Amino acid sequence: MSWNFDKPLVTLVDSATNEADKALWEREDLGTITEDNNRMPLPVVLLVVLTVLTAFAVTFPLWGQRPTAALYEGYVKSMNLPEVMAIQDDEAAMKKIIQLNLGKGNDELLERHPLPMNDLRIIKPQIEALMAKGVNLKEYTVVGDQVVMANFEGNVKADGTPERIQPWWDKGYTIDIFYVTYFFTLVIIMIKRLPPSTWQPKHH
Repeated sequence: MSWNFDKPLVTLVDSATNEADKALWEREDLGTITEDNNRMPLPVVLLVVLTVLTAFAVTFPLWGQRPTAALYEGYVKSMNLPEVMAIQDDEAAMKKIIQLNLGKGNDELLERHPLPMNDLRIIKPQIEALMAKGVNLKEYTVVGDQVVMANFEGNVKADGTPERIQPWWDKGYTIDIFYVTYFFTLVIIMIKRLPPSTWQPKHH
């Protein structure tokens, strides 16, 4: 089962292992089910690539994006409006707040990260305290009913502290790309440890 990296795109094992695999392939008929040693059809390869690219494209940039305090700033301000404060029912008040904040550029994110009125009441004073300090609300993440400093460490700001804003390229794609690369690398290694596609079994 020795490795051979002389021609990695042809085979990854030595000739002795290849010959042993060929003999096993010829001997084992899998219950009269025979398998040829053909290459993966190019249309199938392109279809897999298209599937991966489509999955990335349709989720951008929502995949893995965390809700920030800035996302709910409009909600917090709307809670102080007379027309919202006059509504006694929480569900109706929340619908009114959502309606007042439609079309301001965050509709998709707000839909993806809904917030009940009870949680909104809890984070309201936290966000207002941050607004009073004049800090960048995009550097704070809403986790449940708590507003915490984001755990990102990007560019260094003028005051020497790291920027806590989630980079545009890190919306969950980093881990996704790792697993996709890991999967395809293992699949290629498994295929290239088989006999080269130039050899075909005779099936007895």
